[in-house]
Amino acid sequence: MVYAIVRAGGRQEKVSVGDLVTLDRVPAEAGSTIELPAVMLVDGDKVTTGAEKLAKVKVEAEVLENVRGKKVVIHKYKNKTGYQKRQGHRSELTRVKITSVG
Repeated sequence: MVYAIVRAGGRQEKVSVGDLVTLDRVPAEAGSTIELPAVMLVDGDKVTTGAEKLAKVKVEAEVLENVRGKKVVIHKYKNKTGYQKRQGHRSELTRVKITSVG
C-alpha cells in the first residue's frame, strides 16, 4: 500500500490515491490540478523521509469544489456585568481528490 503524508493548509494529512480530502482554501478553481508537498512517503516496507528524495515525489490532486464549512458560533458571557458578545465564523474550504502519489 502506497500512501504519503502531505502538508496542506497548515496541517498534515495522510493521503493515498482516490482519497477525498477537505483542506483549507487553495487558490485554484474547480477542475484544476494542484501539487501538494510531501513530508513522508510509505511504499510497503520502504519509508522515504529525506528532503532530497522527497523533492522528487509528486502528490497531485484534482480540485473538486470550493465550499464553506459549518458555522461556528462564539458566545462570550460574563456573569453579573451584563457583558455578552456573540460572533460567528465559517471556514473557507476546498475539497480535493488525490489522483497520483509517487
